[in-house]
Parts: sequence; structure tokens; C-alpha cells
Amino acid sequence: MIKKLLISGLITVGVLSTTTIKAQENNPQLRQLFDDYYAARMKLFPLEATAAGLHQYDDLLPVEGGIPYLEDTELFYRTYLRKLKKFDHVKLNTGDRISADILAYTLRTGLEGIPLHLEYLPMNQFVSTPLELASLGSGDGDQPFNTVKDYENWAKRMAAFMEWSDTCIANFDKGIREGIVLPKALVRLMIPQMESLAEKDTTKNIFYKPLSKMPPSFTAAEKDRITKLYQRVIASRLRPAYQQLARYLKQIYLPAAQEKAGLSALPLGKQIYRYYVRSFTTTSLAPDTIYQIGLSEVARIHAEMERIKTQTGFTGTLPEYFTWLKTNPQLMPFKTPEAVLDAYRAIYQKVLPHIPALFGHEPQTPMEVRRVEAYREAASGGPFYIKGNIAEKRAAILYVPVPDATKVNVTFYGMEATFIHEGIPGHHFQIALQQENKEIPAFRRQPSFSAYFEGWALYVESLGEKMGCYTDAYQQMGALNNEIHRAIRLVLDVAIHTGKMTREEAIDYMMANESVSKAIATAEVERYMAMPGQALSYKIGEISIRTLRDKLSAQLGTRFNLRDFHDALLAYGDMPLQVLEKYMDNWAANYQQQ
Repeated sequence: MIKKLLISGLITVGVLSTTTIKAQENNPQLRQLFDDYYAARMKLFPLEATAAGLHQYDDLLPVEGGIPYLEDTELFYRTYLRKLKKFDHVKLNTGDRISADILAYTLRTGLEGIPLHLEYLPMNQFVSTPLELASLGSGDGDQPFNTVKDYENWAKRMAAFMEWSDTCIANFDKGIREGIVLPKALVRLMIPQMESLAEKDTTKNIFYKPLSKMPPSFTAAEKDRITKLYQRVIASRLRPAYQQLARYLKQIYLPAAQEKAGLSALPLGKQIYRYYVRSFTTTSLAPDTIYQIGLSEVARIHAEMERIKTQTGFTGTLPEYFTWLKTNPQLMPFKTPEAVLDAYRAIYQKVLPHIPALFGHEPQTPMEVRRVEAYREAASGGPFYIKGNIAEKRAAILYVPVPDATKVNVTFYGMEATFIHEGIPGHHFQIALQQENKEIPAFRRQPSFSAYFEGWALYVESLGEKMGCYTDAYQQMGALNNEIHRAIRLVLDVAIHTGKMTREEAIDYMMANESVSKAIATAEVERYMAMPGQALSYKIGEISIRTLRDKLSAQLGTRFNLRDFHDALLAYGDMPLQVLEKYMDNWAANYQQQ
């Protein structure tokens, strides 16, 4: 039987019904504002447009750190915030009130960051336009390479990179003068990245890859013209820009970079970190509060691990148990990459029969399990999700890196928990349903709030037993290993950026509290150094969703239905946690009255 989604209407398997969100007919002026905002945003942020499948700006590369761009962005935020204030949020229906609250939050957050001069730190080893261009230019990303126009668009975007890199260097220089600089440990990682992307050998340089994939429909003359165009642009514009960045980072920026690991060593560092904490958690939690939550969660999960260790008959210490799990050949049963992929596909089949009991609707976008491409496999961590696009007939992909199948450990990798988080019903259900939902405004169809979408994916890991998983101690241990990794992030992200720990102390803490190698611990800590606050979003989001569920379950008593809760949670896409709590409280009040 089709169950009623009591916030508004009916849910059918596949898509939200047309009666679910009637915002467009009830608030046409506000919906027009949403559409105008999205159209203006896509032109201002053309890389976002490409990622969203809107390809009218595929030839543009914004110079984000340039003064004209910063001024345009500030004017854009202020203009739409002023327009939004004309609407009385109290009189809006549920869908439009959520969207209006989200837009207001987004605009205010953008404005709050401007005085902090975040443009003085324009790139790092994890997130940067130079790395994003490499992903787009590989031909395997969001940038399309289907028509001659597509190839011409990309040539223009490549050519524009030189202005971007010049501005990047100018902003790094401003940061040096103001004392706002990256840690040396990160700069040392960025230099070889830029050198690699400046590779002279056309067989190794990723930007030549689309030339080997030109559609057979292209004429010989078109192929020849495009080849010469790419050779000229890459040789005269793109490679020199990467070379310039590599030289600058090595000769000028590295000597000026800071010795310490975190933001606390910088002028405005405390303010910058608090801004990032608010942005990524979408809460008002203070860093020290988050740190204490992290310590508490680590202790709780350790107790669960001790229980499982005892259950399996292991008599040593927990660190010794970690070592035993990592080195036990029985937990590394795979001989080939395909066997690893088949193991993830088997989890897919295990989970699917249990989905209807937990969810009233499923996405139409299919999801595939694939091995990570060879050129990026060695640098990949664990499995990861890449969203699809049903309009462009692109399936979502759960990418699995298998550089050495014989070293894939079913417990260390927490295979079942990882599939649930990265695939179904984690990222795939939440993101695909949001993309497919035509009843929410276009500006909200792409995931934007990591506290929600990462929190959701971590939350559904806790549903593993309800989906036929975690039936043995080792998969239970794998799920706990995944969870404690996110709890440790609360401790280390705050510790690094408030001066509680050095880089080395953070690495030691991670290795003492979970089953990881020094190489992995080092890469993780350097990730937190590069992206302050981002690592907090997983556990803070998960705790918020779990707390919300428990509160509403207690409030509704026997009327509480977990499937209805999940459907309501996913019905309007991702949102800041403060918006989510207000919406779900209203949902529960309406649910109670049915």
C-alpha cells in the first residue's frame, strides 16, 4: 500500500507526486525570484553550472579572487537578500518557506565570508581550481565532449586559466604581506601536483586526453582543427600557467608559508575558523563544544569496539586488536579487482529487499559499481560516490579503488557500512532524489550542505542491521571503524585549528585511536589542515539527525513511523541543520494531528 507522506501529499516509488509541494502555484512571485537567482548564480559561478548539467557557460572560467569578481559577488548576494526580505516567510507554504530560509542562509553566509579575505588562500592540495580543471579536462568529468562546440568551449576555458593563475599568485602575495598563509606541509604537497599538470609529454598530460576520444561523427578536418587548437592552447596558455604556479609555490610561497598546522597561528585565524565551523556544520556550536563531543563519541565507540573484541575471543589490547584485524589474511580474501567489485555488488543485492520497509520512494537514476580509473587509482582513498544526471542519461557511480586486491580488508574498509554510506541508501538516495525533484526550485537540486548530506550518509550506516548487514562481528567492527574515524575528526579538526595539537600530535592521536596506517593518518590530518571545518560536518550532521529522530519518536510515541520519518527528511532536499530541525518539528506537529 502507498503510504501517505503527511507533510503534504502522497509518495510514489520513483518520484514525489505533483501534490507534494504546491509552492509554484501558491507563490509565483517567490518562485520567479528563485529562478532569477539561479540563472544569475549560474552565470556568476559557471563551474557550478557545468556540474549541474547546464552547459551554456562551459567556455567561462571565473577569476574568483579578482577584485571585480569579488565586488560582483558581494553585490549579487546583497541584491537577492534585499529582494528576499520583501516576502513574509510566515505566510509561505512549507516548501517555499524552506527554500526561502535556505536562500537567506546561503546569501548571509556568503556575505559573512567577504571581510575575512579568504581569497588570500585560493588553493590547497585538496580543493582548487587547478585540480578541478584537471578533472574536467580529463574528459571523464562534468565537462561535455560530445560536439565540436563542446571542444571549442573547453579550449576557451583552458585559455582563461592563465588569468586565473596570475590572480591566484597576486592573492598569495597579499596573504604573505598580511601573514595569512598556508602551512609549509601543504605547500610541499601542492608543488608536485602543479608540476605534474604541467607535464610536457602529451601521452602523460591529462589535458590531451579528450583528443583521443573525439566522436567518430567528427570529420577529418574538424579533428585536425581541434587537435591543433588544443596543442596551441595547452602549450602556450595552460602548461605555462601550471609551470608558473609550481615555480612560485617552490621559490616564493614555500619560504613564506607558516610552520604551524592550523588557522590559530594566523591573524584573524580564530574568526576564520569559527566562520568555517558555522559554514560546514550549519550550527552555532563553538569549536570547544565540538571538541568535547568528539572526545565523548570516541570513548563511546571504543567501548563498543571492546565489546566486539571480547566477543570474538581476542585477549589483547584494542590497539593490538586493530593490528590483528589489519594483518589477518582471512580478512583479505580477494585475488582480483573484479572480486572486490563483485563483493560490493553483492552488498547491493543484500540491501535492496529491505529498502521498501525504510523508504517510501526510490530514485529513478540508476547507480553502478565501477573500479576507479588507473590514472587516479593510486591517489584515491576509499570508495566514493559520483552523482549521475538522469536528464543526460548518466548513471551515478560508486567508484572503488583497487590498486591491490590482495590488500583489501573487509573489516578495515568496513565494506558494508561504506556501501550503505557512499551508495544505497546513503548518498545515492539523498542526492539523486534531490536532483530529480522538479517540485523544488532549480537552485536547490544540487547538494550544497555537507552537514546534511554527509550527516545523512553517516546516519544511514546505523541502519545496516535493518538492511540485512552487519551479521558478523567483523562487519560490525568495520562499521565502528568508519564511525570512529568521523568522531576522531571532531577532535582533530578543532585541535589543529585552535592550537591544541600539532600536525604530528594529531597523526599520533589518530593512529592510537583507530585502525589506520601512518600514511593514511598523515593524509587525513593534512586534509583537515587544508579544509578547516569540513571534516566536522559528518558526525555533527549524523548526531543532529539521530537526535531529531529520537526526539520526534518520543514525541509521537506509537504513531512514529521510521519510513515516514525518512521520507519527510528527504522530501525537500538538503538544507542547513537549523532549517531542518524547524521543518521536521512542523512535520511532527502536523503528523500528530492526522
